[in-house]
Amino acid sequence: MGECCRGLMAGTACAVGPLAAVLLCLLVVMSPRCAGQTNLKSPQDIQVYAVDSNFTLRWNYTGDGTNVTFSAQYQWFDDHQTDKPEWRELPGCQNVSHTECDFSSAIIADYDVHHVRIRAERREDKSPWSSIFEMIPYEIAQIGPPEIALQSINGAIKIKVTPPEANQVRKMWLNPLVFRYNVVIWKNSSNIEEARNQKVLPMDVIDGLAPETTYCLKVQVIVPVEYREGLFSPIHCIKTTRKVDDLLCPTNVRVFALNMQFYLLWNNHYKEHVNYTVQYLTGFLKDLYDDYSSRWQKVSGCENITDMKCNLSSVIKPTSGFHYFRVHAMNEYNKSCLSKDVKVDPLVTNEFGPPDIKVDISDVLLHIKITPPGGPESEIMSDLYDFSYQVLYWKNSSDNEEEVKMKETKQTIATVSDLTPSTLYCVKVQAFSQAYNKSSDFSKEECVGTPGGKSLPLIVLVTFVVALIVVLIVASLVIFFLYQAYNKIKYMFFPSCQTPLNIKGFGGQVFSSPYAPAAEEPVEICYIIESSITEEVNKIDFKDNRHFKQSSRDSGNYSYDDTSQSKGSEETLGKDIL
Repeated sequence: MGECCRGLMAGTACAVGPLAAVLLCLLVVMSPRCAGQTNLKSPQDIQVYAVDSNFTLRWNYTGDGTNVTFSAQYQWFDDHQTDKPEWRELPGCQNVSHTECDFSSAIIADYDVHHVRIRAERREDKSPWSSIFEMIPYEIAQIGPPEIALQSINGAIKIKVTPPEANQVRKMWLNPLVFRYNVVIWKNSSNIEEARNQKVLPMDVIDGLAPETTYCLKVQVIVPVEYREGLFSPIHCIKTTRKVDDLLCPTNVRVFALNMQFYLLWNNHYKEHVNYTVQYLTGFLKDLYDDYSSRWQKVSGCENITDMKCNLSSVIKPTSGFHYFRVHAMNEYNKSCLSKDVKVDPLVTNEFGPPDIKVDISDVLLHIKITPPGGPESEIMSDLYDFSYQVLYWKNSSDNEEEVKMKETKQTIATVSDLTPSTLYCVKVQAFSQAYNKSSDFSKEECVGTPGGKSLPLIVLVTFVVALIVVLIVASLVIFFLYQAYNKIKYMFFPSCQTPLNIKGFGGQVFSSPYAPAAEEPVEICYIIESSITEEVNKIDFKDNRHFKQSSRDSGNYSYDDTSQSKGSEETLGKDIL
């Protein structure tokens, strides 16, 4: 019948008899408490506090906490798991008597979803489960405080920072190189509200401090790419020493950079002979947590020099990363001193000069051709900085109240319309880079005047008429020369003259061209043997023959002009007749 009835039966069996005890027990059994119900309340306000890879479950309990313990369960939703996961006992959170427990050993997947629930227990009695707390470990975890070590040197404080979880096997933060460190430092004699914030490297020097003064500081980790800030370290205090100035040490070390040409400059108050050697350190080495003091290298061309200037072009390229530079000074007695180092990030440190411009003008447009800053490096700089250009133009007149107009463009050729005729316009251009928040000086002013006022339709009409006349003249000349060539060819190969009728009747031979050389016509010699022909008839025939010869001689190219041959033929004919 359960424990709730056994006690009643033992107490009432002797007083009222066994029957009454059974009846009383039945009444008790029907009560809610003995029917499987509980008076234990569920835990509330479930929270998980995570620092680095340490996870703590906390909750509140408003019920009677006498002899109450708490047990928790969790679900782990693996990305590769398709079925709903089962609830498992949460390690480190079973039968605990306090309202918190550490379950760090249960978290092995920092980027997966986890569900957590908890309930109260008293012997066999158990409360309902609490509401479910959902979490992704990496998102709720806080970055823990770093460890720091301080050393006082020559009026400054040398600091070494060790990242959180440096000595742990299980780590939440797998890449401490993304960490940046923020120091809050103040004089011990003042309030913390007067503290200043300063960014430091894992191994760095905090200078600009008052000598022989106690300073207190604390450090926190920040991750800029994730907008995440860590917890502050415990407060450490240290007293600075007196600063000793060494005249041999180079001072005011600085970088002059213009159009990707970098020079390191410095000053020195030492009166005797000094040799300088410029050294550089690749930037990422300072982000590491190792000692980089032996990793400095010499700049080529800047070894044992006496000038207080060094060309850094052998080290810094437009696309190279950032570097640190310092100057090592040594006198003739082999005493040396190192300057403070300076950081050079090429695209951030570099400044660019003004662009070059050329201005031209047409009847209605002002044309501006822009050459990007940089000279020989202009193309590289244009790609790296993605230049935009601010064009200022105005009317250059005696009226000082003329409005200066502005136009922005990303192209290297700009045009300005709506110009006033017979007006002098001046232009200057400035280059700027939005990505790096940098701008150049303005270029030199270039001025050009617009031509006199002409309406655009009149200009178009005049241009059209002139072009039409030129086309007509050229076409006429072409037609004339073609016609002349055609006549010559036709006259050469197809002459219009005809063969005279007397030539046609004489031989019927037609010549194709009057200019072709005439071949000698064969002469037929006829013999008349008739003896009965009288001399009179012969004379008539002879005269006719002479008349024929004369006509042939008068017919131009078709006559037989050789006189001697005519006479010879005449005599021969006479003899034949005789």
